[in-house]
Amino acid sequence: MEFRRRRRAPVEIGLIPMIDVLLVLLFFFMVATTFRHHSELKINLPEAQGSDAAEPGKTINLYVDAKGVYSLSGEDNQFHELVNQNLDGLKAALAKFAGETRQLPFIISADGKAPHQAVVSALDVANQLGFHHITFAVNQPEQP
Repeated sequence: MEFRRRRRAPVEIGLIPMIDVLLVLLFFFMVATTFRHHSELKINLPEAQGSDAAEPGKTINLYVDAKGVYSLSGEDNQFHELVNQNLDGLKAALAKFAGETRQLPFIISADGKAPHQAVVSALDVANQLGFHHITFAVNQPEQP
């Protein structure tokens, strides 16, 4: 009788087969995965090369600074910051500033970093008051 233990072969983890399996899995997932392009919105802002705005004395200019603060200028070409910066204050100031006429061009000059909501609110108030000649001030493109 043989009571000696048999020698076992040393246990090894084969790296080559493991690498082969990982490469096959990687290839499978690369082929099987649908590549999704995240929806990106690329906006090329328009440049205006049209004529200059109407004469400064014959327009109503609404300025919106980077913090969303409204200011008006008209015939005197002086900035008049609104005391009440909410929509009712803007509406009252525009009605007082324009008087009875609504045919004057209404120009909204907004800072590039102005809140979008402030600009849209100003546009809405101007529309509610009956201004139909509403435009936005833009920079003319630099000539190379």
